[in-house]
Amino acid sequence: MGLLKDKVAIVTGAGGGLGRAHATLLAAHGAKVIVNDLGGARDGTGSGASMADSVVAEITEAGGTAVANYGSVTDESAAREMVQTAVDHYGGLDILINNAGILRDRSFKNMTHDEWDSVIDVHLRGSYLTTHFAWQQMLAQGRGGRIIMTSSTSGLIGNFGQTNYGAAKAGVAGFMRVLALEGMKYGITANVLVPTALSRMTEDLMPDSPELAERLAPEKVAPTVAWLCTDAAAKVTGRQFCVNGNRTTLLSWQADVLAERDSLEEPWSVEAIGEVLEASMDAWPKLLKPSDV
Repeated sequence: MGLLKDKVAIVTGAGGGLGRAHATLLAAHGAKVIVNDLGGARDGTGSGASMADSVVAEITEAGGTAVANYGSVTDESAAREMVQTAVDHYGGLDILINNAGILRDRSFKNMTHDEWDSVIDVHLRGSYLTTHFAWQQMLAQGRGGRIIMTSSTSGLIGNFGQTNYGAAKAGVAGFMRVLALEGMKYGITANVLVPTALSRMTEDLMPDSPELAERLAPEKVAPTVAWLCTDAAAKVTGRQFCVNGNRTTLLSWQADVLAERDSLEEPWSVEAIGEVLEASMDAWPKLLKPSDV
């Protein structure tokens, strides 16, 4: 199969879980892949080459093309070098999948500044840095491109004990929506993946169940991502795709007018606007739960 034949892709955090699933599927469809992984622990500490090297070996043994990169997405020089690796080895860059991430969960009342900063640094600033250099390369090439951001239901819906992670992932989604607008005239699409999958990041957040492991295998998420990287998805941009097992849901904003009067009139009084809003509360859409998507 060659849906992505000769496309060049960077996948960050590709040493396992979702990143590995994305990288191997892109390669199976003909893409040349830079497999980036710092090789650290789930909390971002440590580093090593074995995780990225293992995925590169898996791809090449299957007949695909890949090279490893061990840089941290939080380091400006490393992010620049990541894109340069794509150019030096394969002549350019067509696809960036921002997947790298860490967790440092704690209830907000107990969260430290370091736990907040480190998670924001990897997820939000890391996505910015890799996208910054990828964007420059895509503009210079003049042939468009695909950028996939990885968000989370923690950022778009909420999850206890993850204010740092939720803030970062909400930021990633906002980042994507503006990129989508700015990229339209250049043929660069930007979309968000909101995955539910069993991986190292989520293994202690979900029950230990072989059936659940099969239902939520990262390989179930990767096909939607791969399709978004194809030429067939050239007009798909600014969207949020929630993928839970074999179910893909488009998450869209909903706007409900709750109170309205001619804006040339005097402002509402607090009592009057309160009366209207209180009367409408039963008709408000329910808050989504992660299980809804």
